[in-house]
Amino acid sequence: MTMPVSDARRRLPPWLKVPLGGGEQFAHLKGLVRDLKLHTVCESARCPNLGECWSAGTGTFMILGNICTRGCTYCAVPKGRPEPLDLDEPRRVTEAVKAMRLRHIVVTSVDRDDVPDGGASVFAELVRLVHAECPGTRVELLIPDFRFCKVDALKIVMDAGPDFLNHNIETVPRLFPTARKGGNYEVSLRLLQDVRTRWPQVPSKSGMMLGLGEEDHEVEAVLADLRRVGVRILTLGQYLRPDAKSLPVAKFYAPEEFSAWGARARAMGFDHVESAPLVRSSYHAERQVTDTVPGSLSSPASPPGR
Repeated sequence: MTMPVSDARRRLPPWLKVPLGGGEQFAHLKGLVRDLKLHTVCESARCPNLGECWSAGTGTFMILGNICTRGCTYCAVPKGRPEPLDLDEPRRVTEAVKAMRLRHIVVTSVDRDDVPDGGASVFAELVRLVHAECPGTRVELLIPDFRFCKVDALKIVMDAGPDFLNHNIETVPRLFPTARKGGNYEVSLRLLQDVRTRWPQVPSKSGMMLGLGEEDHEVEAVLADLRRVGVRILTLGQYLRPDAKSLPVAKFYAPEEFSAWGARARAMGFDHVESAPLVRSSYHAERQVTDTVPGSLSSPASPPGR
């Protein structure tokens, strides 16, 4: 079933209620992040899976500070004028990876439109350090669109050799002006197309939030566009309003609806799909990439009706 908007304003449906984090491993990771003065998107974006992932010893590191230069209205990450780039962040993240003995990490960031390369050089240094000091650890990058960079920021990032490249499309084109202020749908598609064309050996990934007011035909069109530009791994999850300043939830999708969207996406040719209410781009990331082995991925199919 789909919960009406009036009910959505009063309470969350039962399938979205998750336990708080706890346990020895959760406390250890929380302390380590504090000691190394790191940021995690798990905390900054108020991810509902924080308890599960942290208790299991996994997390997504957020670099380039904790202040974003854009004003996306679905996101709880603080906005404003950031501090200068912290060039020691890659070393501290690498230290955390070694201490936790992680085999797969996800690294994302705020948007840094205030610096010429958008922070690409910091991403690249982190990839190089982790690969050099943590042999066998796979590095997945979840990057911004680098829209306003004065250099080829994508090349700086990709030449460092990330194992997987993620850029989330987030929503349908019609909702970009409302939800993704500063973003541009075609710019995001071009970035993903560039990854496919220039670095075809690196699997690409993208994700969408459902519940912002999109129509079914709009979602299907976005999925077709993602396949057209070579995206291989897809995540679909429920948008949850992080605070009173953010966009309200237009619709809560039931688990069965997410299952149906997952089946449709697989039929369109995605190699791996995670589709459920609490799915986020880095949720079970290690499982997503384990099931999608580089070199055995299917080539992008021609999207139906496009």
